[in-house]
This record gives sequence, C-alpha cells and structure tokens, in this order.
Amino acid sequence: MGQRTALVLSAGGMFCAWQAGAWSVLADKFRPDVVIGVSAGALNGWAIAAGFSPEEIVRWWLDPALAQITPLRFPWPPWSGCFRPDGLVALAERLAVARPTIEVLIAATELPRLRPRLFRGPEVTGRHLLASCAVPFCFPPVRIGERLYVDGGLLGALPLWALSAVPVEVAVALQALPTLPCGPLRAAVRGIQALAPARPRVPGSLRLAMLAPSEPLGNLRDSLLWRRETVRGWIERGRRDACGAVEKLCLTWRQGP
Repeated sequence: MGQRTALVLSAGGMFCAWQAGAWSVLADKFRPDVVIGVSAGALNGWAIAAGFSPEEIVRWWLDPALAQITPLRFPWPPWSGCFRPDGLVALAERLAVARPTIEVLIAATELPRLRPRLFRGPEVTGRHLLASCAVPFCFPPVRIGERLYVDGGLLGALPLWALSAVPVEVAVALQALPTLPCGPLRAAVRGIQALAPARPRVPGSLRLAMLAPSEPLGNLRDSLLWRRETVRGWIERGRRDACGAVEKLCLTWRQGP
C-alpha cells in the first residue's frame, strides 16, 4: 500500500494567489489524498479537491470580481466587520456547488471558546467556507447550527494541527503567510492564541515539506485589496518559488518510511 499524502494550504487573504502559482507547478508531480485549507487557503483547497485545474484556479484569482470581496462599510456593532460580506458570501456559495472528489478538511475557529474546528467535505456548504474566511473585525462571525465561527487562521495561519485528524505519512504545506504583515496585529493574534486551548500535536512520524514565498508579498493593505497586476505578480512568484524547490519537495514525498 502506498503512502498517504496531504496538501495543507495556509491563510493569507489575497496573498493566497501565491498558492495558485505554486500549485500550478506542483500539480503534475504531487497528487494528495487529503487537502486541508484555512481562510483563503480553504477556498484554494476546496477548488483543488473539487477537481479544478491549476489554470482554472489561476483564472479565478485574476477575475476582477474578487475586488468585490472587500468593499468597506461602517461596522456597527464593531464585531460585524468593516467589509460588507455579500461578495465573499457569493464566492463561497459559488465554490461550494462543486463537490470534492478527494478528502478535504476546512478549518475554522469556534467562538467564544476559541476552539479549532474541522469541517469535512460531505458536510461543507458555502457557510462553512465563509466561516473559515471570516476574519474577525473584517467580516461578521458565521452561525452554523448553534455555534459561531470565524477565520480558522486566527489560531495559526498554517493548520498543521489538522494533520492529527487524518492518517497521512507525508504532507506538503504552502505557507502564504509566514509572518503577519503588521506588528500590532501580530501582538493581538499572539494574545488571542495564548487564551485558546492547546491544539493537537502534529504526528512526530510525519514527513513535512514546507514551501513559503521567497520574499515578503506585501503589507496588510495588500493582503486585503485585490489588484490585478499585484495578484498576477504573486502568482508568478509562486511559480518561481515552486520551480526552485520542486526537486527538494519531491525527495520528501517520494522518500520511503
């Protein structure tokens, strides 16, 4: 029996266009059995698990309709978010129509207990994708059943902890957000994470290959606002970064136990 593999996709807002570029290089060489995604990485992950081609995912990131995801509004109450959610709701619902052909897990954060939560493919709807992307104070929390959920990246941009929930031996992680692009935001997130319960540990036997941007992708504003030429540059950066690392990554996922 061959080894089981996972693809893990981080949060990162518009920076996750970089993942689309990286995946366009890796897709012919790496076929994951499981895809795990969080926030904007959950949208990429869902599309990959549903069989979208790398070219389709790249075209989606270059679509000017993405500019409608973050229209500003005056938030009242404050936790309702400074962006109108209509564009993100429509995007999540549109993506959720496509159903996964491989196992997929979507990470979110449950409020008020700050508990990490994984939603699995068969149960996932547009609301689950929306919840994974609901950055606090940017978008309103999402109610699913009796619980409220926000962005799964709140507890960590890269949800490696989720690998404890699936039997895999090898994982490839595309980390579009190695560092939050704002000092005060980093401090706030560290404070929130300190209050959260401990997350599951990554299995010690797991072989992990990590790929991140070769240089910072931009500032906080860049991560929130869609601009076609900027997004195109991130996609190309992702391609270059993956091309430069693909030989090393192949050694990780082809290596025997």
